[in-house]
Amino acid sequence: MSFFKKLKEKFTTQEEKVKDVEVEVSIGEKFKQGLTKTRNSFTGRVNELVARYRKVDEDFFEELEEILIQADVGFDTVMELIDQLKMEVKLRNISDTREVQSVISEKLVEIYQGDEKETSSLNIQEDGLTVILFVGVNGVGKTTTIGKLAHKFKAEGKSVVLAAGDTFRAGAIEQLEVWGERVGVSVIKQGEGSDPAAVMFDAIQAAKARKADILICDTAGRLQNKVNLMKELEKVKRVIEREIPGAPHEVLLALDATTGQNALIQAKTFKEATNVSGIVLTKLDGTAKGGIVLAIRNELAIPVKFVGLGEKMDDLQEFDAEKYVYGLFADIIDKEQL
Repeated sequence: MSFFKKLKEKFTTQEEKVKDVEVEVSIGEKFKQGLTKTRNSFTGRVNELVARYRKVDEDFFEELEEILIQADVGFDTVMELIDQLKMEVKLRNISDTREVQSVISEKLVEIYQGDEKETSSLNIQEDGLTVILFVGVNGVGKTTTIGKLAHKFKAEGKSVVLAAGDTFRAGAIEQLEVWGERVGVSVIKQGEGSDPAAVMFDAIQAAKARKADILICDTAGRLQNKVNLMKELEKVKRVIEREIPGAPHEVLLALDATTGQNALIQAKTFKEATNVSGIVLTKLDGTAKGGIVLAIRNELAIPVKFVGLGEKMDDLQEFDAEKYVYGLFADIIDKEQL
């Protein structure tokens, strides 16, 4: 059975459902809808390439390499993928270009997953308070993502508290409060311009007193003041660690997928200064360069834990490499005969 057939069997017949107002949409379908722009660009060009070439040769691979790079898969990842494809084509004695599409999808999953399993799982504490620290530059959708994640946890029956630690951006505290009201969770805050570390201290005490399960902490994102920002984040982390040994249990970096390679540069900057444990890639539905998922994972060795696939509350989804590849190749997979 080809890899396309396996994905079709898995994601077009699955019973896994998500409530979206009055419509039930499968998670596989959410990835398909969310990756429409990338699929139309990337898969469309791959289809044209396959149609133009009758056999798999060096010219075919050179054009495929260009398509992958333009999808922001990343140069190093593209080189690794092309080498693996050449080897697989030789081992399987593949000559028909149409067969290469399924092999591409298979190798994309392998490159992302590597030897790791369940990379999207969060380090949630079974007993006591779980602290999740959000970092990222202004404008990437960090506060919105915090609100959506709080909604997800609350829907799972968890008690959630939010900490308004972005005390410098005008309107940031109010924006988080709006999300708190919308989701139905408490927001711990101080005045604009106050010490973010002091906000974290208050939030931890409040979360403990209320026996909350999850504390999600917002932080400032002024990358232009890189040195000051990173010192500030370190101070925040020290306060959290002092009050709850072993915390923060997750440091999630929010990145805007529409910025492509700039998101990769941001990830490198934050990785240097903070112990980033996972990426939340926002606005993946708004870009034709969704290959950045693979570049981040492969070049930085940081797992993408969540992706934003739309504007709705439940459009923040745990990342899954197979669902991602299904979203990329859905038009071809749906036509595959089981």
